[in-house]
Amino acid sequence: MANSSRSGAVRKLKKGPSKGTGGLGRKALEGKGPTPKAEERPYHKAYKNKELAERSAAKRGDEPRSAAPRRSSGPKGRATEELVTGRNSVVEALRAGIPAKALYVAVRVDMDERVRESIKLATERGIPLLEAHKPELDRLTEDAIHQGLVLQIPPYEYEDAVDKAGEVMDKWKKGHIANAPLIVALDGITDTRNLGAIIRSVSAFSGQAVIIPERRSAGMTAAAWKTSAGAAVRVPVAKAPNLNRAIGAFQKMGYFVLGLDGDGDVSLPDLGLATDPICLVVGSEGKGLSRLVRENCDQIVSIPINSAMESLNASMAVGISLYEISKQRAAKA
Repeated sequence: MANSSRSGAVRKLKKGPSKGTGGLGRKALEGKGPTPKAEERPYHKAYKNKELAERSAAKRGDEPRSAAPRRSSGPKGRATEELVTGRNSVVEALRAGIPAKALYVAVRVDMDERVRESIKLATERGIPLLEAHKPELDRLTEDAIHQGLVLQIPPYEYEDAVDKAGEVMDKWKKGHIANAPLIVALDGITDTRNLGAIIRSVSAFSGQAVIIPERRSAGMTAAAWKTSAGAAVRVPVAKAPNLNRAIGAFQKMGYFVLGLDGDGDVSLPDLGLATDPICLVVGSEGKGLSRLVRENCDQIVSIPINSAMESLNASMAVGISLYEISKQRAAKA
């Protein structure tokens, strides 16, 4: 009996070339094209992540499902339009005169005093009133609590800091402004409420502009508009791509750049430059003025306070300083 017929036997193959297919298998060797991307392969983790992201985007309303507008985006996906939601917030924003693009009111909304006043204020200001169903408002606000009222705020149009400072200086030289130019620059102020309060003080003491740096700074949000109590309509906010370069440009125009700091060269009541063109620079409450900004100031001014207090809130410090400058200007007028 041959070995090959026994149970468990292994057949030995002959060495050397074997007979080919004669080209009949060439088609099988051609392949199926390039390998699909990971997110296109149903069995791959990336495919599942992509599906999850699409479902999440649809839930947030990133894909338009109706005529309700979406938030527009700026560089790197940052929202350039804001939404004020909730009855108290909306009515307070309208009372403060915050610029608005549209007021969304839910269909069959429960009409209380806040809703009635919001509609009345919006109508008086010519703000479009748009009705929307609750699911539409949920999508528009990304499921924020809106209580049937949503106010859409357009993006703030910032002026160029150097151009604005130059414009103010020109107006003063031509006699269009009675007092010498007075602008306030913010170095590292990231609290929008501080920005709004500073704008309010600048308006109260006849300042002409507020300057903020391009980066690491609070911007003109709904909260800043609200805190300014309408003063932002009168006092423009301008942006400087580089605050130190802007300070140099201000000095060339004739501004004296005064930095506010606890260990200043001169005490605020002894300030001798009050009647000159001034750019007042204030730093953050924690860190104060940055090193380069401090070095570029013409003079560092301190506010005399009780030694038990470490520092003043930035907006409070600006308000006190502007009051003293205003008082000295009035005395020398």
